[in-house]
Amino acid sequence: MCTVSFVSTRDSVIITSNRDEHIQRKNAAAPAFHELQHKKIIFPKDAKAGGTWFAAADNGTVAVLLNGAFVKHIASPPYRRSRGLIVLDIIENSDPFLFFTGKLDLEKIEPFTLVLYQSGILHELRWDGQHKFERSLNTAGNYIWSSATLYTDDVIGRRKNLFERFIDTGENITAPQVHRFHTSNDGDNENGFVINRQTGMKTFSITQAVVKPATIDFIHTDLLQQQQFERTMPIHQATIQQ
Repeated sequence: MCTVSFVSTRDSVIITSNRDEHIQRKNAAAPAFHELQHKKIIFPKDAKAGGTWFAAADNGTVAVLLNGAFVKHIASPPYRRSRGLIVLDIIENSDPFLFFTGKLDLEKIEPFTLVLYQSGILHELRWDGQHKFERSLNTAGNYIWSSATLYTDDVIGRRKNLFERFIDTGENITAPQVHRFHTSNDGDNENGFVINRQTGMKTFSITQAVVKPATIDFIHTDLLQQQQFERTMPIHQATIQQ
């Protein structure tokens, strides 16, 4: 939940996330389908709180969480609810974007950033502990986010430069190419895209959703167990603007 990219191609969008956690945290359960509020939603379930950092619904909506908002914050527990459960609260709603900007109560919720792809529109949603922020992004563009809780501004800038160089390498980038990019660290275990820090912070998994006009391909790579899970889910309402 600490590195997320959005890549637009001719016939799909590719959303990919690296989940970094402390090695003392239990590994998440493999992705599975769940029925929530009359939607079929696929997500890997966090073993600690039961939420998730990456979820895709059968109407084409995808929601991906990063810890922290704009800057590294000082944690002030106890919090009322896990951010991973907030992700599920949002994606199961009939209109996730309006729910976030309106009725969603985030009092005593730890700061977060949510990348939300809904109805062919890309939203960047943030909660800094006191205020909500939202902006819509051009879905023809390519973007990368790095968690402010784990990476300095300098490192975030370097990662963005690497991403832009990767995007410039080809006109029709594929999902496997994006996945390989997310596995690179150039020998930097502290700030590469796959980390293994002396503090115990480690990249647990890489999760990817490839949203096409009629389907979502959901790929989850468990780096701890060295296992890969692939599922395809039909979309009941097209979300890619042609």
